[in-house]
Amino acid sequence: MAVAVQNFEEDVLQASHEKPVLVDFWAPWCGPCRVLGPVLERLATEQPDRFTLVKVNTDEHPELSMQYGIRGIPAVKLFVDGQVVDEFVGALPEYAVRQWLEKALPSEHRKRLAEAEEALEAGDAAQAEALVRRVLAEEPANPQARALLARLLVFDDPEEAARLAEGASTAEPRYVHLAEAVKTIAGLLRRREQVENLPESPAREAYRAALEALARRDFDTALAHFIEVIRTDRYYDDDASRKACIALFHLLGEEHEVTRRHRRTFDMALY
Repeated sequence: MAVAVQNFEEDVLQASHEKPVLVDFWAPWCGPCRVLGPVLERLATEQPDRFTLVKVNTDEHPELSMQYGIRGIPAVKLFVDGQVVDEFVGALPEYAVRQWLEKALPSEHRKRLAEAEEALEAGDAAQAEALVRRVLAEEPANPQARALLARLLVFDDPEEAARLAEGASTAEPRYVHLAEAVKTIAGLLRRREQVENLPESPAREAYRAALEALARRDFDTALAHFIEVIRTDRYYDDDASRKACIALFHLLGEEHEVTRRHRRTFDMALY
């Protein structure tokens, strides 16, 4: 259900402190507006507890268009606590609007996952895991939560971590990359159990040492040995050392001191 704006201060700014308000800036002569409008109204009817839809006719309210920098319509802005937190311009298809809403609307689950990531960065893995498991208890298919839990479990339970990572393919790109990194690390940890099957090569011992260091979470040593393998036998064991380095960089993050210490050396080893 949509509401035509009467008093922007009350209908949008004040109301958004109680519930998010989605504002559709439109005009009767705008063809794309007539396409997007019913989509927004249908979603607002489906999810009345998540947001309120308010429509602003830009012909009748040019001052609001100027205030909010509207240069093309339809323009959609999401207000939370009196502020614009996200927006888009143009008549997106319904599936794209749904995806946008899922990311833009405040979510208790999203808040917990953000707290979990902060705890993980601070070195508190137990707190991070507790927060992620609370999300999964309520929403078992949550792809972000599955990716994060996979990250937390990969060294203790590689099989479970790989299973969780498989269910993260619909997450945001950074979580998808994280899940792929987890699957790579899980595969390397399984490979460590099969060292007798490693192909002969001058790089074999460095690769074996890298796998051992990875298993004991000595990432500094693991990366050093993986880079040594790249320099000695670039495609040894199906290019596994390059894949391992990239996976570790994703797991640790680009700003982690270990990543920063080895990233340039890795890049140079490739060329």
